Amino acid sequence: MTECANQCPCQRRLAGAEIAVEKNHQPRLQGSCQFFAQALGSGLIGQIKNSGNIRAMHDDDSTMNGAALKASIREIGRTLGFAEIGVARAEPGAAVAGLRAWLAEGMHGEMDYMARHAELRAQPQQLQPGTITVISAAVDYLPHDKTDDTPAQAAISRYAQGRDYHKIVRTRLQKLADAISELAGPFGYRVFSDSAPVMEVEFASQAGLGWRGKHTLLLSKQGSWRFLGEIYCDLPLPPDTPSEPHCGTCTACITACPTAAIVAPYKVDARRCISYLTIELAGAIPEEFRPLIGNRIYGCDDCQLCCPWNRFARIGDPAFAPRQGLDSASLVELFAWSEQQFNDRLAGSPIRRIGHERWLRNIAVALGNGPTTTESRAALENRAGDSSPLVREHVAWALATHRAE
Repeated sequence: MTECANQCPCQRRLAGAEIAVEKNHQPRLQGSCQFFAQALGSGLIGQIKNSGNIRAMHDDDSTMNGAALKASIREIGRTLGFAEIGVARAEPGAAVAGLRAWLAEGMHGEMDYMARHAELRAQPQQLQPGTITVISAAVDYLPHDKTDDTPAQAAISRYAQGRDYHKIVRTRLQKLADAISELAGPFGYRVFSDSAPVMEVEFASQAGLGWRGKHTLLLSKQGSWRFLGEIYCDLPLPPDTPSEPHCGTCTACITACPTAAIVAPYKVDARRCISYLTIELAGAIPEEFRPLIGNRIYGCDDCQLCCPWNRFARIGDPAFAPRQGLDSASLVELFAWSEQQFNDRLAGSPIRRIGHERWLRNIAVALGNGPTTTESRAALENRAGDSSPLVREHVAWALATHRAE
Protein backbone atom coordinates (compact mmCIF):
# COMPACT_ATOMS: atom_id res chain seq x y z
CA MET A 1 0.00 0.00 0.00
CA THR A 2 1.35 3.38 0.88
CA GLU A 3 3.29 5.20 3.50
CA CYS A 4 1.90 5.68 6.96
CA ALA A 5 4.12 7.75 9.23
CA ASN A 6 1.83 8.93 12.05
CA GLN A 7 -1.05 8.53 9.67
CA CYS A 8 -3.90 6.42 8.47
CA PRO A 9 -3.54 5.54 4.81
CA CYS A 10 -5.93 7.99 3.21
CA GLN A 11 -9.09 7.06 1.36
CA ARG A 12 -7.65 6.79 -2.10
CA ARG A 13 -4.70 4.72 -0.80
CA LEU A 14 -6.68 2.29 1.34
CA ALA A 15 -8.05 0.69 -1.80
CA GLY A 16 -5.12 -1.34 -3.00
CA ALA A 17 -3.27 -3.30 -0.39
CA GLU A 18 -0.15 -5.00 -1.67
CA ILE A 19 -0.88 -4.93 -5.39
CA ALA A 20 1.58 -6.86 -7.53
CA VAL A 21 4.30 -4.68 -9.01
CA GLU A 22 6.27 -5.12 -12.16
CA LYS A 23 9.98 -5.19 -11.45
CA ASN A 24 12.11 -3.76 -14.22
CA HIS A 25 15.61 -5.06 -14.79
CA GLN A 26 15.61 -4.61 -18.57
CA PRO A 27 14.11 -1.26 -19.59
CA ARG A 28 11.91 -1.48 -22.67
CA LEU A 29 13.46 0.85 -25.24
CA GLN A 30 11.68 -0.06 -28.44
CA GLY A 31 9.90 2.86 -30.01
CA SER A 32 10.18 5.23 -27.06
CA CYS A 33 12.68 7.57 -28.69
CA GLN A 34 10.40 7.98 -31.69
CA PHE A 35 7.38 8.54 -29.45
CA PHE A 36 9.02 11.27 -27.41
CA ALA A 37 10.56 12.90 -30.46
CA GLN A 38 7.03 13.30 -31.77
CA ALA A 39 5.58 14.36 -28.43
CA LEU A 40 8.26 16.86 -27.48
CA GLY A 41 9.87 17.71 -30.77
CA SER A 42 13.00 16.01 -32.00
CA GLY A 43 15.03 19.09 -31.12
CA LEU A 44 14.47 18.65 -27.39
CA ILE A 45 15.53 15.01 -27.32
CA GLY A 46 18.59 15.80 -29.38
CA GLN A 47 19.43 18.81 -27.25
CA ILE A 48 19.16 16.82 -24.04
CA LYS A 49 21.22 13.93 -25.37
CA ASN A 50 23.98 16.26 -26.48
CA SER A 51 23.94 18.56 -23.45
CA GLY A 52 26.43 17.44 -20.83
CA ASN A 53 26.75 13.89 -22.16
CA ILE A 54 23.64 12.54 -20.46
CA ARG A 55 24.60 8.94 -21.17
CA ALA A 56 27.53 9.36 -18.77
CA MET A 57 25.18 9.75 -15.78
CA HIS A 58 27.05 7.18 -13.71
CA ASP A 59 30.40 8.92 -14.18
CA ASP A 60 31.89 11.03 -11.38
CA ASP A 61 31.42 14.32 -13.23
CA SER A 62 27.64 14.18 -13.42
CA THR A 63 26.24 17.32 -11.72
CA MET A 64 25.44 19.10 -14.96
CA ASN A 65 24.24 15.88 -16.54
CA GLY A 66 21.85 15.19 -13.67
CA ALA A 67 20.36 18.68 -13.79
CA ALA A 68 19.78 18.46 -17.52
CA LEU A 69 18.23 15.01 -17.25
CA LYS A 70 15.95 16.12 -14.42
CA ALA A 71 14.69 19.02 -16.54
CA SER A 72 13.94 16.65 -19.40
CA ILE A 73 12.16 14.22 -17.08
CA ARG A 74 9.80 17.03 -16.07
CA GLU A 75 9.13 17.94 -19.70
CA ILE A 76 8.40 14.36 -20.68
CA GLY A 77 6.29 13.89 -17.55
CA ARG A 78 4.01 16.74 -18.58
CA THR A 79 3.38 15.10 -21.96
CA LEU A 80 2.39 11.93 -20.13
CA GLY A 81 -0.21 13.69 -17.98
CA PHE A 82 1.70 14.20 -14.74
CA ALA A 83 0.82 17.42 -12.96
CA GLU A 84 4.18 17.62 -11.21
CA ILE A 85 7.43 15.69 -10.93
CA GLY A 86 10.15 16.11 -8.32
CA VAL A 87 13.27 14.35 -7.12
CA ALA A 88 14.32 13.28 -3.62
CA ARG A 89 17.08 11.29 -2.02
CA ALA A 90 16.01 7.75 -1.15
CA GLU A 91 16.28 8.57 2.55
CA PRO A 92 12.96 8.75 4.46
CA GLY A 93 14.71 10.24 7.49
CA ALA A 94 12.69 11.18 10.56
CA ALA A 95 9.47 9.83 9.05
CA VAL A 96 10.66 6.32 9.89
CA ALA A 97 10.52 7.00 13.62
CA GLY A 98 7.01 8.36 13.20
CA LEU A 99 5.94 5.24 11.34
CA ARG A 100 7.34 2.95 14.01
CA ALA A 101 5.65 4.89 16.81
CA TRP A 102 2.32 4.81 14.95
CA LEU A 103 2.58 1.07 14.49
CA ALA A 104 3.57 0.57 18.15
CA GLU A 105 0.31 2.28 19.17
CA GLY A 106 -1.64 -0.20 17.05
CA MET A 107 -3.26 2.52 14.98
CA HIS A 108 -2.93 0.45 11.81
CA GLY A 109 -5.73 -1.82 13.02
CA GLU A 110 -5.99 -5.03 10.99
CA MET A 111 -3.60 -3.80 8.31
CA ASP A 112 -0.91 -6.26 9.35
CA TYR A 113 1.10 -5.66 6.20
CA MET A 114 1.89 -2.17 7.48
CA ALA A 115 3.92 -3.66 10.33
CA ARG A 116 5.17 -6.63 8.34
CA HIS A 117 6.72 -4.41 5.67
CA ALA A 118 7.76 -1.49 7.86
CA GLU A 119 11.46 -2.01 7.22
CA LEU A 120 10.92 -2.04 3.46
CA ARG A 121 9.40 1.42 3.83
CA ALA A 122 12.28 2.52 6.00
CA GLN A 123 14.97 1.19 3.67
CA PRO A 124 14.18 1.69 -0.04
CA GLN A 125 17.32 -0.22 -1.00
CA GLN A 126 15.74 -3.40 0.37
CA LEU A 127 12.79 -2.93 -1.95
CA GLN A 128 14.93 -2.09 -5.00
CA PRO A 129 18.67 -2.73 -4.63
CA GLY A 130 20.88 0.13 -5.71
CA THR A 131 18.24 2.81 -5.18
CA ILE A 132 19.67 6.24 -4.37
CA THR A 133 17.01 8.49 -5.89
CA VAL A 134 13.22 8.71 -5.82
CA ILE A 135 11.44 10.37 -8.74
CA SER A 136 8.08 11.41 -7.33
CA ALA A 137 5.13 12.17 -9.61
CA ALA A 138 1.61 13.51 -9.08
CA VAL A 139 -1.52 13.15 -11.21
CA ASP A 140 -4.61 15.31 -10.62
CA TYR A 141 -7.80 13.27 -10.37
CA LEU A 142 -10.68 15.45 -9.10
CA PRO A 143 -13.58 14.23 -11.29
CA HIS A 144 -16.12 16.90 -10.34
CA ASP A 145 -16.82 19.50 -7.68
CA LYS A 146 -20.32 18.31 -6.71
CA THR A 147 -20.81 18.29 -2.94
CA ASP A 148 -24.60 18.12 -2.47
CA ASP A 149 -24.97 14.39 -1.75
CA THR A 150 -28.37 13.54 -0.30
CA PRO A 151 -28.80 10.88 2.43
CA ALA A 152 -30.41 8.48 -0.06
CA GLN A 153 -27.50 8.83 -2.48
CA ALA A 154 -24.36 6.73 -2.17
CA ALA A 155 -21.28 8.73 -1.21
CA ILE A 156 -18.18 7.23 -2.84
CA SER A 157 -14.73 8.79 -2.54
CA ARG A 158 -13.97 10.74 -5.66
CA TYR A 159 -10.76 8.86 -6.34
CA ALA A 160 -12.75 5.64 -6.78
CA GLN A 161 -15.57 6.87 -9.02
CA GLY A 162 -13.54 6.33 -12.20
CA ARG A 163 -10.88 3.95 -13.42
CA ASP A 164 -8.37 2.29 -11.12
CA TYR A 165 -5.48 4.69 -10.68
CA HIS A 166 -2.91 1.99 -9.89
CA LYS A 167 -2.64 0.75 -13.46
CA ILE A 168 -2.96 4.17 -15.10
CA VAL A 169 -0.27 5.85 -12.99
CA ARG A 170 2.04 2.87 -13.12
CA THR A 171 1.73 2.65 -16.93
CA ARG A 172 2.65 6.30 -17.27
CA LEU A 173 5.59 5.87 -14.94
CA GLN A 174 6.80 2.95 -17.06
CA LYS A 175 6.65 5.14 -20.18
CA LEU A 176 8.59 7.80 -18.32
CA ALA A 177 11.21 5.24 -17.31
CA ASP A 178 11.48 4.08 -20.93
CA ALA A 179 12.12 7.66 -22.01
CA ILE A 180 14.76 8.11 -19.31
CA SER A 181 16.47 4.99 -20.63
CA GLU A 182 16.64 6.60 -24.06
CA LEU A 183 18.32 9.65 -22.59
CA ALA A 184 20.56 8.20 -19.89
CA GLY A 185 21.08 4.65 -21.03
CA PRO A 186 19.98 1.51 -19.17
CA PHE A 187 19.58 2.09 -15.44
CA GLY A 188 18.22 0.21 -12.44
CA TYR A 189 14.70 1.17 -11.45
CA ARG A 190 11.27 0.07 -10.28
CA VAL A 191 7.96 1.90 -10.60
CA PHE A 192 5.26 2.15 -7.93
CA SER A 193 1.81 3.62 -7.51
CA ASP A 194 0.39 2.77 -4.10
CA SER A 195 1.54 -0.74 -4.92
CA ALA A 196 4.35 -1.52 -2.47
CA PRO A 197 5.75 -0.34 0.88
CA VAL A 198 6.77 3.17 -0.17
CA MET A 199 6.67 6.31 1.98
CA GLU A 200 4.90 8.26 -0.73
CA VAL A 201 3.96 11.44 1.11
CA GLU A 202 7.39 11.77 2.68
CA PHE A 203 9.22 11.47 -0.63
CA ALA A 204 6.73 13.74 -2.40
CA SER A 205 7.28 16.36 0.31
CA GLN A 206 11.06 16.06 0.02
CA ALA A 207 10.73 16.33 -3.77
CA GLY A 208 8.91 19.65 -3.48
CA LEU A 209 5.47 18.44 -4.60
CA GLY A 210 3.77 19.67 -1.46
CA TRP A 211 3.70 19.24 2.29
CA ARG A 212 2.03 16.84 4.69
CA GLY A 213 -1.30 18.27 5.79
CA LYS A 214 -2.68 17.80 9.28
CA HIS A 215 -4.92 15.08 7.83
CA THR A 216 -1.65 13.33 6.77
CA LEU A 217 -2.35 13.61 3.03
CA LEU A 218 -0.05 15.48 0.67
CA LEU A 219 -1.17 19.08 0.27
CA SER A 220 -0.04 21.65 -2.25
CA LYS A 221 -1.20 25.08 -3.33
CA GLN A 222 -3.23 23.20 -5.94
CA GLY A 223 -4.96 21.14 -3.28
CA SER A 224 -4.85 17.46 -2.36
CA TRP A 225 -6.87 15.72 -5.09
CA ARG A 226 -3.78 13.98 -6.44
CA PHE A 227 -2.48 10.47 -6.93
CA LEU A 228 1.19 9.81 -6.28
CA GLY A 229 3.63 7.49 -7.98
CA GLU A 230 7.36 6.88 -7.71
CA ILE A 231 10.34 5.57 -9.60
CA TYR A 232 13.04 4.15 -7.35
CA CYS A 233 16.27 4.35 -9.34
CA ASP A 234 20.07 4.37 -9.23
CA LEU A 235 20.52 7.64 -11.15
CA PRO A 236 22.38 10.36 -9.16
CA LEU A 237 19.86 13.11 -9.89
CA PRO A 238 20.13 16.33 -7.85
CA PRO A 239 17.29 16.49 -5.30
CA ASP A 240 14.71 19.26 -5.29
CA THR A 241 14.06 21.60 -2.38
CA PRO A 242 11.51 20.21 0.09
CA SER A 243 8.21 22.07 0.39
CA GLU A 244 7.45 24.34 3.31
CA PRO A 245 4.17 23.58 5.14
CA HIS A 246 1.33 26.04 4.67
CA CYS A 247 -1.40 24.77 7.02
CA GLY A 248 -0.70 27.39 9.66
CA THR A 249 -3.21 27.32 12.51
CA CYS A 250 -6.00 25.79 10.40
CA THR A 251 -7.66 22.72 11.91
CA ALA A 252 -10.59 22.38 9.50
CA CYS A 253 -9.77 18.77 8.61
CA ILE A 254 -9.55 17.75 12.26
CA THR A 255 -12.91 19.32 13.03
CA ALA A 256 -14.59 17.89 9.93
CA CYS A 257 -13.66 14.22 10.46
CA PRO A 258 -16.97 12.43 11.18
CA THR A 259 -15.40 9.83 13.48
CA ALA A 260 -12.69 11.98 15.08
CA ALA A 261 -10.06 9.78 13.44
CA ILE A 262 -7.54 12.64 13.22
CA VAL A 263 -6.58 12.29 16.86
CA ALA A 264 -3.89 15.00 16.64
CA PRO A 265 -2.38 17.11 13.88
CA TYR A 266 -0.54 14.78 11.48
CA LYS A 267 -1.82 11.68 13.30
CA VAL A 268 -4.74 9.49 12.22
CA ASP A 269 -6.07 6.45 14.05
CA ALA A 270 -6.95 4.14 11.17
CA ARG A 271 -9.29 2.15 13.38
CA ARG A 272 -11.63 5.14 13.48
CA CYS A 273 -11.21 6.21 9.85
CA ILE A 274 -14.21 5.67 7.56
CA SER A 275 -11.88 4.71 4.73
CA TYR A 276 -10.48 1.93 6.89
CA LEU A 277 -13.91 0.87 8.15
CA THR A 278 -15.46 0.64 4.68
CA ILE A 279 -12.46 -0.68 2.73
CA GLU A 280 -9.80 -2.37 4.85
CA LEU A 281 -11.84 -3.84 7.69
CA ALA A 282 -12.88 -7.37 6.74
CA GLY A 283 -15.41 -8.07 9.48
CA ALA A 284 -18.25 -6.24 11.16
CA ILE A 285 -18.12 -2.47 11.43
CA PRO A 286 -18.17 -1.55 15.14
CA GLU A 287 -21.64 -0.34 16.09
CA GLU A 288 -20.31 2.86 17.64
CA PHE A 289 -19.15 4.02 14.21
CA ARG A 290 -22.10 2.91 12.10
CA PRO A 291 -24.29 6.00 12.67
CA LEU A 292 -21.28 8.25 11.97
CA ILE A 293 -20.64 6.71 8.56
CA GLY A 294 -23.78 8.27 7.13
CA ASN A 295 -24.18 7.47 3.43
CA ARG A 296 -20.48 6.83 2.79
CA ILE A 297 -20.13 3.37 1.29
CA TYR A 298 -16.53 3.51 0.05
CA GLY A 299 -14.04 5.84 1.67
CA CYS A 300 -14.54 9.39 2.86
CA ASP A 301 -13.56 12.78 1.40
CA ASP A 302 -14.59 15.03 4.29
CA CYS A 303 -11.09 16.06 5.37
CA GLN A 304 -10.35 17.14 1.81
CA LEU A 305 -13.66 18.82 1.06
CA CYS A 306 -13.18 21.25 3.94
CA CYS A 307 -9.54 22.11 3.19
CA PRO A 308 -9.10 25.76 2.13
CA TRP A 309 -6.32 24.81 -0.31
CA ASN A 310 -8.75 22.70 -2.32
CA ARG A 311 -10.51 25.88 -3.40
CA PHE A 312 -7.67 26.12 -5.90
CA ALA A 313 -7.96 22.55 -7.19
CA ARG A 314 -8.92 22.05 -10.81
CA ILE A 315 -10.85 19.22 -12.45
CA GLY A 316 -8.27 16.52 -13.04
CA ASP A 317 -7.35 13.93 -15.63
CA PRO A 318 -10.37 12.74 -17.69
CA ALA A 319 -9.17 9.16 -17.21
CA PHE A 320 -10.74 9.34 -13.76
CA ALA A 321 -14.17 10.64 -14.79
CA PRO A 322 -17.07 8.89 -13.00
CA ARG A 323 -18.28 5.59 -14.44
CA GLN A 324 -21.42 3.53 -13.87
CA GLY A 325 -23.15 6.59 -12.40
CA LEU A 326 -21.15 6.28 -9.18
CA ASP A 327 -21.28 10.03 -8.63
CA SER A 328 -25.08 10.06 -8.47
CA ALA A 329 -26.36 6.51 -7.80
CA SER A 330 -28.90 5.82 -5.07
CA LEU A 331 -28.18 3.43 -2.23
CA VAL A 332 -31.20 1.29 -3.11
CA GLU A 333 -30.02 0.97 -6.71
CA LEU A 334 -26.53 -0.19 -5.72
CA PHE A 335 -27.83 -2.51 -2.99
CA ALA A 336 -29.76 -4.43 -5.64
CA TRP A 337 -26.63 -5.38 -7.60
CA SER A 338 -25.98 -9.11 -7.71
CA GLU A 339 -22.42 -10.34 -7.28
CA GLN A 340 -22.16 -10.77 -11.05
CA GLN A 341 -23.37 -7.22 -11.64
CA PHE A 342 -20.92 -5.95 -9.03
CA ASN A 343 -18.00 -7.69 -10.72
CA ASP A 344 -19.04 -6.71 -14.24
CA ARG A 345 -19.90 -3.08 -13.61
CA LEU A 346 -16.89 -2.41 -11.41
CA ALA A 347 -14.33 -4.09 -13.66
CA GLY A 348 -11.34 -1.75 -13.79
CA SER A 349 -12.44 0.03 -10.61
CA PRO A 350 -10.57 0.06 -7.29
CA ILE A 351 -13.88 -0.66 -5.55
CA ARG A 352 -14.00 -4.18 -6.90
CA ARG A 353 -11.23 -5.24 -4.51
CA ILE A 354 -13.47 -5.12 -1.44
CA GLY A 355 -15.78 -7.73 -2.93
CA HIS A 356 -19.55 -7.94 -3.08
CA GLU A 357 -19.98 -8.93 0.57
CA ARG A 358 -18.32 -5.80 1.99
CA TRP A 359 -20.10 -3.72 -0.64
CA LEU A 360 -23.46 -4.95 0.71
CA ARG A 361 -22.28 -4.55 4.32
CA ASN A 362 -21.41 -0.91 3.70
CA ILE A 363 -24.62 -0.09 1.85
CA ALA A 364 -26.72 -1.74 4.55
CA VAL A 365 -25.19 0.63 7.11
CA ALA A 366 -25.80 3.61 4.84
CA LEU A 367 -29.42 2.57 4.31
CA GLY A 368 -29.82 2.30 8.08
CA ASN A 369 -28.60 5.87 8.38
CA GLY A 370 -30.82 7.15 5.60
CA PRO A 371 -34.45 8.19 5.52
CA THR A 372 -37.06 5.60 6.39
CA THR A 373 -38.94 5.01 3.16
CA THR A 374 -40.95 2.15 1.74
CA GLU A 375 -38.26 1.66 -0.88
CA SER A 376 -35.33 1.54 1.55
CA ARG A 377 -37.08 -0.81 3.97
CA ALA A 378 -38.06 -3.15 1.16
CA ALA A 379 -34.47 -3.20 -0.09
CA LEU A 380 -33.22 -4.14 3.37
CA GLU A 381 -35.88 -6.78 3.93
CA ASN A 382 -34.98 -8.39 0.60
CA ARG A 383 -31.44 -8.90 1.94
CA ALA A 384 -32.46 -9.97 5.46
CA GLY A 385 -31.89 -13.61 4.57
CA ASP A 386 -28.66 -13.08 2.65
CA SER A 387 -26.29 -16.06 2.56
CA SER A 388 -23.58 -13.98 4.25
CA PRO A 389 -23.77 -13.71 8.06
CA LEU A 390 -21.86 -10.41 7.78
CA VAL A 391 -24.48 -8.93 5.47
CA ARG A 392 -27.35 -10.26 7.57
CA GLU A 393 -25.93 -8.67 10.71
CA HIS A 394 -25.68 -5.22 9.17
CA VAL A 395 -29.09 -5.49 7.51
CA ALA A 396 -30.62 -6.43 10.86
CA TRP A 397 -28.95 -3.40 12.45
CA ALA A 398 -30.29 -1.12 9.73
CA LEU A 399 -33.84 -2.45 10.03
CA ALA A 400 -33.71 -2.09 13.83
CA THR A 401 -32.57 1.49 13.40
CA HIS A 402 -35.58 2.28 11.26
CA ARG A 403 -37.96 0.53 13.66
CA ALA A 404 -36.60 2.62 16.51
CA GLU A 405 -37.55 5.87 14.81
